[in-house]
Amino acid sequence: MRKSWEDRGWRLHPGPHESFDYQHDPNWRIFRIMAEFVDGFDFLSKFDKAVSIFGSARTPQDHPHYVLARELAAKLAAEGYAVITGGGPGIMEAANEGAKASGGDSVGLNIVLPAEQRVNPYVTKPIGFEYFFVRKVMLSFASQAYIFFPGGYGTLDELFEMLTLIQTKKIEDHIPVVLVGTEYWQPLVDWLQHTLLDGRAAIDAADLKLWTLTDDLEQVVSIIKASPPRTSRS
Repeated sequence: MRKSWEDRGWRLHPGPHESFDYQHDPNWRIFRIMAEFVDGFDFLSKFDKAVSIFGSARTPQDHPHYVLARELAAKLAAEGYAVITGGGPGIMEAANEGAKASGGDSVGLNIVLPAEQRVNPYVTKPIGFEYFFVRKVMLSFASQAYIFFPGGYGTLDELFEMLTLIQTKKIEDHIPVVLVGTEYWQPLVDWLQHTLLDGRAAIDAADLKLWTLTDDLEQVVSIIKASPPRTSRS
């Protein structure tokens, strides 16, 4: 038998002698989530050409990957692409720094975390999110290409999220996914080849062609410029 909202202990309004916990009540949380989606879609709809750049928040400024991300973002901004990141430090900061230096739109989709995450000083167009899943939808909605520098759990989560959306055709399958940092990504690519494909047939051979692995920034720019614009954002 289906329980009513009252049986579950949920109330839209407090009783006459009760206080209402707007922060934790599940009904109120639904409206907070809806508001984040509405604000996010409205914010990102302003950018016709955009690329999302992902990578570790822990990458120091003197690391070669930081330098590469900054240089690549500057090249893309010069080509008229808005550069979108998670708005934090590390690779995200490098990309925002490069975009800002080239006079392009430097966008940060920030999320509040107990550690590591802060809005970096190079973001010129920020928006904040409370929920990871809302921000991931925004990152997939926003861009016509996804570029991944080396990173940890968060970066890997975002990478496989985008690959799954493309594989299942929830977003257009022509959207480029580029892995920058051959030394870092090659062991993962080998594992996907030998364990998932050859060992278990858990993926198809075509699934290994959903990304490009390269350290050549000019190739990355060429791939993105050659890709058709997104016909929908869903």
